[in-house]
Amino acid sequence: MGKRPSLTSALQKASGKPQYESQPEPVSGQLPVATEAATASSAPPSRQGKKAIAGHFDPAVSKQLKQIALDHGTTVQALLTEAMNDLFIKYKRNQIA
Repeated sequence: MGKRPSLTSALQKASGKPQYESQPEPVSGQLPVATEAATASSAPPSRQGKKAIAGHFDPAVSKQLKQIALDHGTTVQALLTEAMNDLFIKYKRNQIA
């Protein structure tokens, strides 16, 4: 029994678009490794050189944060920046957020 074509190949053939060389299929159980160039170019310019910081909170925290942003005509990002800088002041650190 021969190797079955990939779904991508089948869709490209069905669409009539030219086929391009694809990357080799990962070995079963392995995830493809993203290159630095691919990840850097896929981020919008406003996020390049930035690092995400996340936490897990009760859904009510998210809702309340979004409501405060709406009430004050700002964004959650701006509120988080303000909160981080207030925290840095509390601990006598530079406001760098």
